[in-house]
Amino acid sequence: LNTDVISAQTELAAEPADADEFMVSDGGVLKRIDYSLIKGGTNTPNFFAYNPASQTMTKDAETAVIMASEAFDSASAYNTSDGKFTVPAGEGGVYWFKGAIRMVGTAAIPTRASSSIYVNGAVSLSNELGGSGGLNTYSYVAVYGILNLSASDYVQLYFYHDASSDMDLSQASIHMGGFQGFKLIG
Repeated sequence: LNTDVISAQTELAAEPADADEFMVSDGGVLKRIDYSLIKGGTNTPNFFAYNPASQTMTKDAETAVIMASEAFDSASAYNTSDGKFTVPAGEGGVYWFKGAIRMVGTAAIPTRASSSIYVNGAVSLSNELGGSGGLNTYSYVAVYGILNLSASDYVQLYFYHDASSDMDLSQASIHMGGFQGFKLIG
């Protein structure tokens, strides 16, 4: 190769197209590789859902939290009518999820509350607050973690409390997180 093989060429001033090729040395053997095989990912699909409306959280029961609004949803994979994020076809892999509920101004203060993330109807991640002293009106219950999912698996956020009566979601408001997730790796 000539010493000016690179500097004599036109500069690429934007991100390469997936089919653009690079030359690499593989143990001294020159090979070409498409940009699509070496570019970084964008952590998609991804979503962030929250609930501006009211929903009853049943006392002494795991209740699915249905976030009725989305800030974003890159693959339209979160369903605002049933609260399920469904892994799109071809997008199985390792995902990060977070679900959070903050109890604000509740009339009935629970001694125990938990947030759980279910996969295909079974609990996979859970976090619980509680104790003999009970919780306060600003207790925050968050659950987060990494899950290995397959295409068509569905993920939901659930909430449990043991207050003396049902709580309305407008009292157990979603703040500081709602329900969100994104793909880490394939």
